[in-house]
Amino acid sequence: MIRFQPASIPWLLAHELRLTWRGFVSGRKSRGPVSMIALAVLVVMALIAGVSIALAVHGRQIPVIPLSIAIGDFVLAVILTLMLSTGLAAAADVLYERGDLDLLFSSPIAPRKVLFVRALGVAVNAATWFVIPALLLVGPSIIYGHPGWAGLFGVLAAASLAATGLGLLLAMALFSLIGPRRTRTVAQVLAALIGAAFFLATQFRNLLGKQASESLFAHIARAAADGRFKPPPHADLPLRAALGQPIPLLILLAIGAGIFLIAVRALGRRFADAAAATQGAEHHKAARGPARAFAAGAFRATVRKELRLIGRDAALISQVLLRVLYMVPLALVLARAGTHQQAWTLAGPAAAVAFLAGQVAGSLAWLTLSAEDTPDLLAVSPTPMSTLRRAKLFAALTPVAALLAIPIGVLAWYHPLAALWTAIGAGLTAWSAGLINVWHQKPGRRADFRRRRSGSVLANLAEIGIAFLFAAATALAVAGWLVWAVIPLIVAGALMMALRRTDEQIAAALRAAARSSN
Repeated sequence: MIRFQPASIPWLLAHELRLTWRGFVSGRKSRGPVSMIALAVLVVMALIAGVSIALAVHGRQIPVIPLSIAIGDFVLAVILTLMLSTGLAAAADVLYERGDLDLLFSSPIAPRKVLFVRALGVAVNAATWFVIPALLLVGPSIIYGHPGWAGLFGVLAAASLAATGLGLLLAMALFSLIGPRRTRTVAQVLAALIGAAFFLATQFRNLLGKQASESLFAHIARAAADGRFKPPPHADLPLRAALGQPIPLLILLAIGAGIFLIAVRALGRRFADAAAATQGAEHHKAARGPARAFAAGAFRATVRKELRLIGRDAALISQVLLRVLYMVPLALVLARAGTHQQAWTLAGPAAAVAFLAGQVAGSLAWLTLSAEDTPDLLAVSPTPMSTLRRAKLFAALTPVAALLAIPIGVLAWYHPLAALWTAIGAGLTAWSAGLINVWHQKPGRRADFRRRRSGSVLANLAEIGIAFLFAAATALAVAGWLVWAVIPLIVAGALMMALRRTDEQIAAALRAAARSSN
């Protein structure tokens, strides 16, 4: 076992990576064996694809021509956006994670060293998500005839360092402009927008239309073949570096490391001050706004409280925002198909809208029902628990209704009947996901939002399966096959009846969960 000198950079970095690995392993274990099996299947499939690529490209070289340069630059731009998304969110979390940060800043270790190690850990984590797939897909080719392609990992390292440095600078700029209270929310929303740029880039065919996208590709290919398409100077550096040419690779590594070191050096002292200010902001008493009357009745008061808490949750806002961006291509597909009055072409997008509605509703229902901060107070309140659960479920479904207004409104303009079936299917999917979260609650903290599926495997599978059934029924109804749409509805209804629990059974399950956690 390698032992580093205490308080040294390798020692601190090893600690950061150890904590990251523990979090990854515990997260996988909490999700059950299904997640591990799915991960193993993905690894095997990627390795098979890598071997197939190695056999196909053996003895062939990638030409450095304008078209390949453009493709390489585009791929690097996509990777940079995703890494910047990760780096920005991680930089915001570093300011708000109160684990050992106070202890480190009160120690003799320089704040700049702490920031350097934390930032380097963020860069390593961001690069890992790309290095492992690249190793599976490109590794066989490196072994079988293309050793120079190992330069791809150097390009990924340079991109990770640059993205982490930019994420730190952007997070600190937000801190200076809007203060510690809003930095985390805005940073996570920006991270969601940057990450969603990758999804929207993959949906260019839906955004531009089939003819426009094909004509665009044809125009680029003709321009490259005729010599009219000329990349800007030094645009070939990423491709040449990925192919193993040493000078371009060293240039990219120097650029990435330079951005990273400049950010760390410039923000060392300010990072410590910002973290200290964040600590104070977390315990600062909320500013008093204008006096408002209480809502009439426990139901309305609970709904208002839950909606307000949802609006304050940065991670949740970013997740819902991603779903909204996912709806953009679906809305465009629905609009194009609706203009031609082709009902069967609307079936797939309508099913996707219904399924996404269930996913968002399930997330919000978990947050309102299972992530309650004061369950003991609610248990002894004079209001019946059934009333409180209905209020929480209503609060969870309200944002879903607003989210569905975009695609369903577009569809209703062109095809009202298809919009009606889509609205019914999405409503049933969201309602079923909410009820499953009522019947099978998985108590947790709001900070565990990303691990909310660590509870009952049966309930999680049932929620996804029922969402698929309602989505299938929606697709069949939109396509005009109403008789066939009844079959998945009956199966989904039977599953819902099997999952149903009475109030007494819910209370008993919650007591058992509380005893097991103690």
